[in-house]
Amino acid sequence: MKYLNELKPEALAGKKMLLRVDFNVPAADKDGEIETFRIKAHKHTLDYLVNSGAQVALVSHRAERTSFSPIAEQIGEALGQSLTLIPHSELGSLGLILQKCPVVLIDNIRQDPREEKNDDALAAELAKGFDFYINDAFSVCHRAHSSVVAVTKHLPSYAGFLIKKEIEHLTKALAAPAAGKVLVLGGAKISTKLPVIKNFLDKAEKILIGGAIANNFFKAQGIKVGKSVVDDSTPTQLTSSQGVMLPTDILVAENKSGQGKNEVKPLGDTADNQLIVDIGTQTAQDFAETIVGAELVIWNGPMGLAEVPAFAAGTEQTARAVAAAKYSIIGGGDTIAAADRLGLLPQYDFVSTGGGAMLVFLAGEKLPGLESLGYYQ
Repeated sequence: MKYLNELKPEALAGKKMLLRVDFNVPAADKDGEIETFRIKAHKHTLDYLVNSGAQVALVSHRAERTSFSPIAEQIGEALGQSLTLIPHSELGSLGLILQKCPVVLIDNIRQDPREEKNDDALAAELAKGFDFYINDAFSVCHRAHSSVVAVTKHLPSYAGFLIKKEIEHLTKALAAPAAGKVLVLGGAKISTKLPVIKNFLDKAEKILIGGAIANNFFKAQGIKVGKSVVDDSTPTQLTSSQGVMLPTDILVAENKSGQGKNEVKPLGDTADNQLIVDIGTQTAQDFAETIVGAELVIWNGPMGLAEVPAFAAGTEQTARAVAAAKYSIIGGGDTIAAADRLGLLPQYDFVSTGGGAMLVFLAGEKLPGLESLGYYQ
């Protein structure tokens, strides 16, 4: 796989670059203040191109096919660039536009239904008039989409600095000795976490399980979970005897609002009208002690409904413990949001921009976006 640093500034001057980024960031409301962590992560790559005299068209998606128009100015501010938003109807004029506006943002690429079909015709339209394609969006590399995969057939293609950094740190997470390595998983989707758990059974000393994915283990063991969230793909074989640590006590509530009676209970005492909303105080302490003493910790997923203050204690204690570990890697939108609320992001050794992509990589599976760049050859 070729990296952007192989293209020297003199080779980039005057060139037109198609740069895949990920600006699919949450906002306070539909058009409100955005979170800028993922946007700023692309700044190194973009600055290198701009400072080399290249003309750059940024391509990204936004959830629900909505336009970037309401947040384009905020994106530009986060990048330190003046952005011109380009509707799809003007893609044919990009060459002329770039002569006047050296950095442009193509509007939400998923407004074109061909994007998610990895359509080659759309890829050809995107590539027309450009000299190079740079993929800097690790967080979408698990998607076989036109602006991620098909486009690499039409242009000389390179990985940006962010992808290089992601691969280096996540490879370290996989390759480091199992002794002293702790994997911490939470969140709700057992289907995305189970392959990681299986891959790390012989790659980590301990695997700590919290959040809604723990409910699947409880259910598989015949432990009552009340009306807690449970995924249909419930594991039936993985238990704590295999190095997997499950909560021994839990915080339960009658609803997700944070209002009303919330109580810590021993595992198995959840009533039919209650749901598990966080790990219990003893579990949080046990998890924290295991994490703090680790050589390397990988964390993805909150320990409960951490966005509700009344249910955030377990996640907060976990976040602080991971920050205190000798070497720490975290990732996932909810994980980053929880750590950011505590002001802890600068204290982690690496914060991955990928949620799903991070999990696929850690599961040892191939990411289409990396494969199309030649990573697995």
